Amino acid sequence: MTAENHLKTPAGKPRARAFSIPFDGEPGPWNAITDVPGVSVGYVTLVSGDGPLKIGAGPVRTGVTAILPRPVPDLATPVFAGIFSANGNGELTGSHLIEEVGAFNFPITITNTHSCGVTRDGTLRWLSRALPEAIETAWGLPVAAETYDGFLNDINGHHVTFEHVAEALDTAASGTVEEGSVGGGTGMITFGFKAGSGTASRLVGWQDKKFTLGVFVQSNFGRRHNLTIRGRRAGVELVEPKVVEGTPRAEKGSIIAIVATDAPLLPHQLKRLARRVPLGVAMTGGLGYNSSGDIFLAFSTANPQAATGLSGQLAQADYIPDTDIDRFFDAVVQATEEAILNSMVANQDMTGRDGNFVPALPKDFLVKAFSPAQ
Repeated sequence: MTAENHLKTPAGKPRARAFSIPFDGEPGPWNAITDVPGVSVGYVTLVSGDGPLKIGAGPVRTGVTAILPRPVPDLATPVFAGIFSANGNGELTGSHLIEEVGAFNFPITITNTHSCGVTRDGTLRWLSRALPEAIETAWGLPVAAETYDGFLNDINGHHVTFEHVAEALDTAASGTVEEGSVGGGTGMITFGFKAGSGTASRLVGWQDKKFTLGVFVQSNFGRRHNLTIRGRRAGVELVEPKVVEGTPRAEKGSIIAIVATDAPLLPHQLKRLARRVPLGVAMTGGLGYNSSGDIFLAFSTANPQAATGLSGQLAQADYIPDTDIDRFFDAVVQATEEAILNSMVANQDMTGRDGNFVPALPKDFLVKAFSPAQ
């Protein structure tokens, strides 16, 4: 029996499982990145105005997403991490430090391309209030990522503010996670359909323990004809409905994926998890085209003492051996694929700047393609 929150979002929008789409693996209770204990997600969504673009006035179709890897009092404690860029036409701040030391601390934010600096700096402003002692002693290099929403949004109007960043961070919570056109994903497009924010999780057994792995995506990539849903070449069948361009659409697609787990894994292993995200993207038809920024971050909440480290003291960390890591690779691919499809299914048509129109993935197609009665 499928849990109700696996079928619909908190706002009542359908998720992919509502259409009997068959997925591999066992999801967690929320089927979300928040199934990983201590991880929370917050959003601010900005939607206003219609008609012709007036830079600075709108129309606005954007927002900011905040992902906290630990509860607020523990945010200064680093998490082991690894990153992978499948195609580098994008931005993820803090990446150089992660490559250097295999860890980061503080929240992650995701927004539109031209607001990435605002969310990075806004995180530091928020930290100076929420954790003033930590911001004095830790490296002030928070993770901020972006994808492009300029087809629907007044991206050069810079509508995301420091106050919006603080609100997303303050309201971050565990439990069910809203999906679709929310937060940083508000103005995003995937395979020519409305997309945005999506998440999924998998439970991974090892010895007598069960660990959780969750994925969150801001999905904004792909061309219609490549869309694949559980092996079905759906994009070839779905010629309609089409995107309507009041102004020509630039090919500026990207995907950001955040992988979280409570499994004890070392930085080199987390980098290996991040490298498997593109396989989940490919399951949906994403091929990493030239204009796409495909950047992925994986972190583990385990081993907090080792990740912190104390000068003059020997640090010790538990970790699952590489010989047993394949089941975690499976979980990354499975959860990434489902998170992308959730970002599309939990969505509606959207009209933005200059009358630019992006249709939602047709629900009747999903019913016909995957309903057990068919």
